[in-house]
Amino acid sequence: MQLKNCHNFLTIFFLAVVAGALCLPVVTYAQSPDDLKSKIEEKNNQIKQLETEISQYNIEVDNASKQGVTLQSTLKTLDLTKKKIVKDITLTENKIGKVTLTIEQLENEINKTKTNINLNKKAIVSAIQNTEAIENTSLIESLLSSESIGDIWKEIDNTRQIQAVIRDKSKELVILKIDMENKQTVMQSQKNNLLNLKQDLNGKKQAVIYTTGEKSNLLRQTQNKEQAFKELVKTKEEQKAQFEKEVYEYESQLNILIDRNSYPKERHSVLSWPLDDIFITQKFGKTVGAEKLYTSGSHNGVDFRASVGTRVKNVLTGTVVGTGNTDAYTGCYSFGKWVMVRHDNGLSTIYGHLSVISVYIGQKLDTGETIGYSGNSGYSTGPHLHISVYATQGVRIEKYVNSRGCKQVIMPLADIKAYLDPLAYFPSL
Repeated sequence: MQLKNCHNFLTIFFLAVVAGALCLPVVTYAQSPDDLKSKIEEKNNQIKQLETEISQYNIEVDNASKQGVTLQSTLKTLDLTKKKIVKDITLTENKIGKVTLTIEQLENEINKTKTNINLNKKAIVSAIQNTEAIENTSLIESLLSSESIGDIWKEIDNTRQIQAVIRDKSKELVILKIDMENKQTVMQSQKNNLLNLKQDLNGKKQAVIYTTGEKSNLLRQTQNKEQAFKELVKTKEEQKAQFEKEVYEYESQLNILIDRNSYPKERHSVLSWPLDDIFITQKFGKTVGAEKLYTSGSHNGVDFRASVGTRVKNVLTGTVVGTGNTDAYTGCYSFGKWVMVRHDNGLSTIYGHLSVISVYIGQKLDTGETIGYSGNSGYSTGPHLHISVYATQGVRIEKYVNSRGCKQVIMPLADIKAYLDPLAYFPSL
């Protein structure tokens, strides 16, 4: 390119931009941005409606459970619980649909940004190449090819304008790249969210199966007769009291060496909450409720209100060291379905009375990952989550051979000194 043509370069430059755009693949969308936005808004409205319905079911389940321990109130609670979980499944499906649409929306925006990035790159390269040609033209050649000195200054000024455009396009390119990286980060987060929702959906479906099974077992055991139900409850209470007494006596005789420096001092927020909504129904230690419920007169953990099918979260990074189900053995009325996690700071936690276990022994868990779903397994006065916190040195997972009726049960057994107050480690209330 000769210097005498430089005053036409801005026009050529922008034509190159257009030509570059025409060479790029055309971005097509399965759904238009407006369609996606409309569908996402529709999902949001459906989610709000479902959350309202689920909230109402929770109230009905809570009211039913307060009507007294009768066969009919128990069956009603199970029916309402199942309906609530089914509605929760629909909610999760809608959340999955919303996230899927959001991912598609982000993919479209990322593709559009990539197109703009490529367009800017082509424009900058073209401009640089032409600018280098101009700069390589000698002053003598410029004087000989130009009709006047004024033409030379005009063309030099045009060159400066081109260089300014290059700078602006370069700055725009940096902004586009940052924008694309941010969108890619958000999209990865949405994809992780999608995986969690799919896991949640599977867990809730299993909780429905669990609840259906609970009702079937109850009807089979009682033949739908109130008197048979009362006798069943009485038998369970007697067997639970026997089992709890022998466990307490056994653990009181353990003398496991526990180094006080092997686990953290009591401090709030060492552990995170295991549920999204926190309502404590039974605290640790010698509470009024514990004196009535436990032979020892002391509660070895904390109970949280949690309807069947509520997601239970890991409270601190750690490794799953045990899972089990004491209900698999007649008369073993304890944790029911349980999971134990050993944390790296010298603490261990157990999650009891689950309906669904979502982890396996040896699995590494981050804080907040799903342990399972709450239930009413084991000996339980109603659906809830029980958590005990141990000094790891003082607890063992072993077969309880000293038990009279549960010799085959494998479960955590601990020196009573190893039980710690969970509320001393959870966030402040």
